[in-house]
Amino acid sequence: MVKVDGHIHTPFCPHGSDDTFEMYIEKALSLNYSAITFTEHAPLPKGFEDTTPDKDSGMDPLHLLEYFQTLDFVKEKYKDKITIRSGLEIDYIAGFERETTEFLNTYGPRLDDSILSVHFLQHDGKWDCLDFSPDVFKSMIDYYGSVDAIYERYYDTVIKSIRADLGPNKPKRIGHMTLVKKFQRLYPASHSFSDKTSLILKEMASRNLELDYNGSGLVKPYCGEPYPPTDIIQQALSLRIKTVYGSDAHTAAGVGQGRAEMQ
Repeated sequence: MVKVDGHIHTPFCPHGSDDTFEMYIEKALSLNYSAITFTEHAPLPKGFEDTTPDKDSGMDPLHLLEYFQTLDFVKEKYKDKITIRSGLEIDYIAGFERETTEFLNTYGPRLDDSILSVHFLQHDGKWDCLDFSPDVFKSMIDYYGSVDAIYERYYDTVIKSIRADLGPNKPKRIGHMTLVKKFQRLYPASHSFSDKTSLILKEMASRNLELDYNGSGLVKPYCGEPYPPTDIIQQALSLRIKTVYGSDAHTAAGVGQGRAEMQ
């Protein structure tokens, strides 16, 4: 079986580590991966203010050229050992579709692969990065009114991201579609939202989109399952949706995380 890790971060991640590209690649080689995609967090759309406490959600736009140059270098360096794909993880931020499309029109041709993810939600004009910390999620519960209301908004936003026209370079893979469950052991929802997740999968299948089968949730202490969990993966496979394992590693040690429990 071909082993692929389609979701890996880099030293260009403001909230990641200083581990080098080579460290990630060597870890992948040690685990017998045949292909990996580096999917660094793209710069947030022009005009959008990063509301995280550390304001470190996306790359500095000034670093994009160096990012692609470094990828070109390691792709050549390791070409006889492993397939390395140039990618980005693009944030879908509702209301910033035009800016996102402009970015993809500019940089999309440089990409071999990419992921479209939802991290930011808006409520009454306030933006939050829902996965930043338990404290941020708790504050969201206070003004959303319930955990369920956050889940509802998250899944609706994922659906909007799938339906959004972001031009010909729109990512073909949806990232960690159940990320809203990151703190579920602290703040559980009252039900499964299977109606929403089923609709997400149907919308994906109709557009021939891939699904990021993300291992990072398994190592998050308040989650304890992949994004998405097995029942949703089984449903995705029944709809002939291609699933792509992603470690979502932000350190070299994280490459391959969760994979053993997900097979």
